[in-house]
Amino acid sequence: MNPQELLALLRQHWDDIRSALDQPQHELLVARLNALAAAEGDELATRKALQGVKLALLPLPVRHPVRMALASSTRLVATSDARPVATHARELLAWLADSDAPSVAMTVSDGPSDSDIDASAPDTAEIIATVQRRLLAAPALSSAELSARGVGERGVGERGGEPGQAGAGLIQLIDTAGEVRYPAFQFAGDGHGPLPVVERINRLLLAEQDPWGAADWWLAGNSWLGGTPAALLGLVSDELLTAAALALVEGD
Repeated sequence: MNPQELLALLRQHWDDIRSALDQPQHELLVARLNALAAAEGDELATRKALQGVKLALLPLPVRHPVRMALASSTRLVATSDARPVATHARELLAWLADSDAPSVAMTVSDGPSDSDIDASAPDTAEIIATVQRRLLAAPALSSAELSARGVGERGVGERGGEPGQAGAGLIQLIDTAGEVRYPAFQFAGDGHGPLPVVERINRLLLAEQDPWGAADWWLAGNSWLGGTPAALLGLVSDELLTAAALALVEGD
């Protein structure tokens, strides 16, 4: 299934998608669609935005047609020309603005004017800020606490990094004070370094490029697993957690 087919499927099933998601989940999906619409001509940004859309669709029931289509499809990636994907995303958002307003807000440059959008509808920045506040509220380690475990200053994970960087294996979130926060679920409870399964899945989720999206996968409910991935660490097999991440990223 290519990205254009995914967007057509979203349009076809939008009413039941809307009923299956709660308000914050719906707002996050719309924000991710806006990111996709704004990624015109940028293949990497389009790929990240497509992965974000898939993450936002994860709360749908396992038997929902969109979830089933994603699970049975081949890898969903941007085409070599990202412009048609962005165009399709803008067309979907325009259709949603007509059919679903005031709960949909377009932010792309050629979207509707401010007068066409309900002032009470949260804009994309608001939605993203709400998600980020939720993720930052989860237990986390500071850079100093990470260093105390002997894994902070010169990077961690298979790829490592420059001083002060964690590389691709760890999620790093920047709080409102500009401080780096490392979600605590990534680390062994005995005070040692990061869990290998977490590093492996973080790389699958492109955590180095999209740390917020990766953190959201770990800290949000996952109907595929029947719980929150971070809370299931040590309770289910590493293979099952990895398979859940692969089902999202690869669509296998």
